[in-house]
Amino acid sequence: MDLSDLHVVIPAGGAGTRLWPLSRARRPKFLLDLTGDGRTLLQQTWDRLVALVPAERVHVVAGPAHADGVTEQLPDLRHLHVEPSPRDSMPAIGLATAVIAREHPQAVVASFAADHVIDDEDAFQHAVGQAAAAARTGKVVTIGITPRSAATAFGYVQAGDPLPTDGAPDARTVRRFVEKPDATTAEGYLRDGGFSWNAGMFVTRADVLMGHLARLQPTLHDGLQRIAAATDDRPAVLEQVWPTLTRIAIDHAIAEPVSLEGGIAVVPGTFGWDDVGDFSALHGLRGQDDAIWVDADGLALSTEDTTIAVVGIPDAVVVHTADALLVTTLERAQEVKQVPARLTAAGRDDLV
Repeated sequence: MDLSDLHVVIPAGGAGTRLWPLSRARRPKFLLDLTGDGRTLLQQTWDRLVALVPAERVHVVAGPAHADGVTEQLPDLRHLHVEPSPRDSMPAIGLATAVIAREHPQAVVASFAADHVIDDEDAFQHAVGQAAAAARTGKVVTIGITPRSAATAFGYVQAGDPLPTDGAPDARTVRRFVEKPDATTAEGYLRDGGFSWNAGMFVTRADVLMGHLARLQPTLHDGLQRIAAATDDRPAVLEQVWPTLTRIAIDHAIAEPVSLEGGIAVVPGTFGWDDVGDFSALHGLRGQDDAIWVDADGLALSTEDTTIAVVGIPDAVVVHTADALLVTTLERAQEVKQVPARLTAAGRDDLV
C-alpha cells in the first residue's frame, strides 16, 4: 500500500447538539472521551491517521474557540488552520487542501471527520489504500460504509460500474448521492445491495479538488487560493477573506455535481463506523455503566460523582453534568438538539 503522497485533513467542527449536556459549544463532542477509552474522539482520529502518515502530513481545521483544546490534545500537531467562523465542510477542507497544493499539487488529500468512531483499523487502512490508488487516476473517491441496518440518519451512495484500478480492485463509479431516506426507502437500499452509507470520507488529488472548485465554485476557489498564497500574513488575509467565502458542504459543492459527470468513485469500507450522532448511537458504543437499573435499561452517564438509579423505564437516557440534567429515551434521542436551541432562545448561552 503506497501512501507516500498522502496528506490528511481533519475538519474539527460542529457543536454536537444532540449530545447535550455532554457536548457544548466550547467543548464539542470531538474534544470528549465519549467511548470511555481514555482518548477523546479527536485523539482517536489522530491515532488512526498517524498510523498511516507522519504527523507533518496531518492538517486540522478548527474554530478559534476550540484551537487551544486541539493543540492541548494533539501536542505533535504541526498544521492547525483556525477558521474564523463556521462555513461548513467545503471551505474547511478546501483551506487545508489549498495550502497543501502550494507545495504538493499532486498530493493525495484525504478528509476524515474528527468525531467518528471506527472499528477494525486494518480494514480502515485497506480502504484508504484503495481510495488513494483510485484518487491518483484523477477521481474524487469516497469510502462508502457497508450498511449494518436500514438507517435513516445517514445519506447513501449508490455504486455503479466496476472501475478497475491498480491498487483499487474494488473501486466502482458512483451513480448518485442520496439524502437521508425514510425507513421504507432505506430498507429498499439495504435489499438492493448497491448502496453504502455516506460517511463524508473523501480522497482525491489536491490539484483535482482545486480544479473542480475553480469550475464549480469559482468565488470560493479564488478566496482559498488568496489565503493559501499569503504565506507572510495569512492570519490577516484569512480574517479578511473568510467571511466572503461561500458557505457550503463538500457534498453539495463537489460530490453531487461531479458524480453526475462520472468523476466520483467509491471504495467499500467494511470496518465498523459510527458518527456518534446522538445518545442512541452512544448507547451502542459504550459498555456497562455504573447506574442502578431496576426493571429498566438504557444509558446513564454522569460527569460528577453521582449514582444514577432508574426504575421501570425501558430505553431510558439520563445524563447528568455539574450544571444540567437530561432525561429522555433512546427513541427520542434525535430530539435532544431542541434543548440547546431553546436555551439559546431563552438567553441561556451559558448552558449551550
